[in-house]
Amino acid sequence: MRAHTASTITAAAAAVFFTGAVLAEPAAKLAPTDIQSTFFTGQPFTAATTANVKYKMTFSADGKMKRQPAGAGSKGEGTWQLSKDGFCTTWSGAKANCFTIVPAGDNKWSVLKGSTIMATWSK
Repeated sequence: MRAHTASTITAAAAAVFFTGAVLAEPAAKLAPTDIQSTFFTGQPFTAATTANVKYKMTFSADGKMKRQPAGAGSKGEGTWQLSKDGFCTTWSGAKANCFTIVPAGDNKWSVLKGSTIMATWSK
């Protein structure tokens, strides 16, 4: 009986532990106004793709943006605008894409399209 009780308690504790890990809250998305005040100020910051291609990104307050490769990659220019949940970009010659941003550590943020990480921004 004691062995059965001990195994039941152990199983219950494990269930609480693992359920707690699964139910942990994801990082809170930055509000569009916070994205604007943090990144869209005309000051350059670094963006790294998931393939670790790095760019110097500059988003101006007037809705324009530029990217300059820090090695491999191509230059680009386009426009940005805030959306209900984040922001949207349109690079020259491409269609619009919308993203959200979540904190990813000290001075790092993940840029997501849906639930897929597209890049990491750092300052």
